[in-house]
Amino acid sequence: MSGNPDCAIATADALTLLLHNQHAIGAAIEEITKWLLENGVESVAINAATAMETMDNNAKAITDAIMRLRCC
Repeated sequence: MSGNPDCAIATADALTLLLHNQHAIGAAIEEITKWLLENGVESVAINAATAMETMDNNAKAITDAIMRLRCC
């Protein structure tokens, strides 16, 4: 970003919005996973839970990147 603070802020803002979307999708997957478990589709629920774990891991990395951009 060659030291352009406006560019870093815009990037951080965009990543923040994507992170909020990721949290919303995670919440939806969690609700669907709960429904799947309650309706006897355990194998699909396990796959959904695995996807949520991946999203959680990525959310941490995205958060770290946002914080680095905001500190520039």
